[in-house]
Formats: sequence, structure tokens, C-alpha cells
Amino acid sequence: MFSSGLYSDEDLEGLRHKEKRVVNPQARWIEKPGHRQRNFQVIGKWDETRFQVYQRQSIADDDDFSCGIAYLPHGGARLTLARYNGPSHIHGDFIYRSHIHRATASAIAVGRKPESEAEETERFVTLNGAFRCLIDDFRLEGVTPPEPDQPKLFS
Repeated sequence: MFSSGLYSDEDLEGLRHKEKRVVNPQARWIEKPGHRQRNFQVIGKWDETRFQVYQRQSIADDDDFSCGIAYLPHGGARLTLARYNGPSHIHGDFIYRSHIHRATASAIAVGRKPESEAEETERFVTLNGAFRCLIDDFRLEGVTPPEPDQPKLFS
């Protein structure tokens, strides 16, 4: 599958919609300089397709967080499919707003970071909310989903 290293948007959507199962649901948080992180190993529910999901939280800034999912092809390079980032920084036109990066075929074709494109979102404002969105968007089973974030009443 995808031996050329190039992916079409249909390939990327297929990876997103594939049912997945976390094989280490009790993954522990690890303290690192400036942040804490945990990694989940994930496989396709009906095949041995491999993925990795991470959660990362800054120790100093609650708004500085990220969670993401990467496809780990056998014999190929890791491909980040999506990152869900908190509102801790300016990203293009998004000024301190939560945003989601998704891999696109066009970014891959021109040699940019696959998930370089991003869209602003109001779906989450915390790491737990972002993780819940990732679980829902990528059909992830085998880990208890946190409650979704409540929408902001005032901006």
C-alpha cells in the first residue's frame, strides 16, 4: 500500500476512516523537559495497519498542547495524518485559536510537511477536548474517550 511515498487525498481519507484499536490503553504519561507526553500504539481493527497517537501538554501553559495521529507504514516513512493544537500560539491568520492540521496530497506532492495546512476550530479548547475530537474523527476504539469540551459562551 502506498509504496511510492505519494498519497492521494482518497488514500488519506481511507486511513482516516479505517477503524482502529488502541493496544496499550493504559499508556503512562512521561515527564520531559517542559512538557509531559504519552503515546498510544494503534492497529487497524481488521488488519495490521499500524498507527501511533500522542498527547502532549506543556507544563507551563495549559493552552500549549497537541495531540496527533501518525500512520506507520511497514518499510516506509512515518506520516502524520493530523495534529490538534491548542490556542497557545499564532498560526498564520489564527491568532491564539485552537486549530487542526491535516495531511493533504497537495502538501505531500510539493514536498511540504504533509500536515502543514490547518483550519481554525471551536471544537476544543483543552487537551482532553482535542483528544476526544481525534478519537471521533479517526474511528479510534480501545481507549476511554474524555468528555467533549463545552462550547465557549463568550469569545
